[in-house]
Amino acid sequence: MSSDVGLLGPVWAGTDVAAVTGDDAWLRAMLETEVCLARAQARLGVVPERAVAAIAEAAREDRHDAADLARRARDAGNPVVPLVKDLRAAAGEAGPWVHHGATSQDILDTAAMLVAARAREVILRDLGRVLTALARLAADHRDTPMAGRTLGQQAVPTTFGLKAAGWLAGCRDARDRLAAVRLPVQLGGAAGTMAGYGERALGLLPLFAAETGLAEPVLPWHTLRTPVTDLAGALAAVTGALGKLATDVILLAQSEVGEVAEPAAPGRGGSSAMAHKRNPVLATMIRSAALQAPALAQIVVAARVAEHERPAGSWHAEWQPMRECLRLAGGAAETAAELTEGLEVFPGRMRHNLDHLRAVLAEHGEDPGVGQAPALVDRALEWHTRKDR
Repeated sequence: MSSDVGLLGPVWAGTDVAAVTGDDAWLRAMLETEVCLARAQARLGVVPERAVAAIAEAAREDRHDAADLARRARDAGNPVVPLVKDLRAAAGEAGPWVHHGATSQDILDTAAMLVAARAREVILRDLGRVLTALARLAADHRDTPMAGRTLGQQAVPTTFGLKAAGWLAGCRDARDRLAAVRLPVQLGGAAGTMAGYGERALGLLPLFAAETGLAEPVLPWHTLRTPVTDLAGALAAVTGALGKLATDVILLAQSEVGEVAEPAAPGRGGSSAMAHKRNPVLATMIRSAALQAPALAQIVVAARVAEHERPAGSWHAEWQPMRECLRLAGGAAETAAELTEGLEVFPGRMRHNLDHLRAVLAEHGEDPGVGQAPALVDRALEWHTRKDR
């Protein structure tokens, strides 16, 4: 029976980020974490080298079933407990060295950071495509006049290039914020003292980080949830910046405005009731992600008030909202790349609508032109280029 395929999440269904955030991807990350821990401990001489090969063999993904683990996780409140039981049984004589000194949260938090790192790579790649497309739109339409709109009404003239430059600046800031989030391993043991890892526990931290490719934390962060709250906030910022772009496209593509259109594709934008319509479905999906992500990020932030050394419930509450934030940001970024790379712009329609505004302004003895819009576009493009160096 299929599950976790995004039936109600069209913005991320079938996208690249879906493949690195699904249940199988989380299981793969947990298995990888256990193997990395054993390898790091072997480098310290804590775990026998011969045990590492057995643990790696036991951790082969094809030997484990995510659906079965999910059902059995109800008895412990997290999937690591049944997974460790299976690994120890499969590892034979090396079984006692599986999960040596660790607690469930060490494994699941580290796995979450691995999933996040892989999803972030996909998101940043697609945000790069968006930035390139927006920079091109801004440059191409630096001097393309259009009506500026404030509070939903025509205001004074601007240029489409300046509008695109605004999208560029917002998306660039969000991209930089996401890229700067630090994703560390988790290694605290039962109560955050690392007691189970032995006298050489502090030496294990950099080795474990190196094995996983993640950052080394200053302290165990079982109840110091900065990594996940920073990540959730950055993902909400990404969807928000893309959502701003998408909202403008939806409004500019309205029948009565008609200044832009989404890239056409067979079957895209169709209506089940009105055959004449060409709905802005790409922008609609992006906007849906932007409307969901802040609430999901808020759950992650609220869960930061974790008690003592290990939390009951607040840690568990993070998992699904965090995954959805990754999916929404990834789906929105991939969709926005397609939207911006193929966006159709209609300068003639912009000028037609602007003529009405200029007639109104003329009645009041006003027509300020586009002001410094072209110069502001140049400024934004120079800033963007400079930051890329």
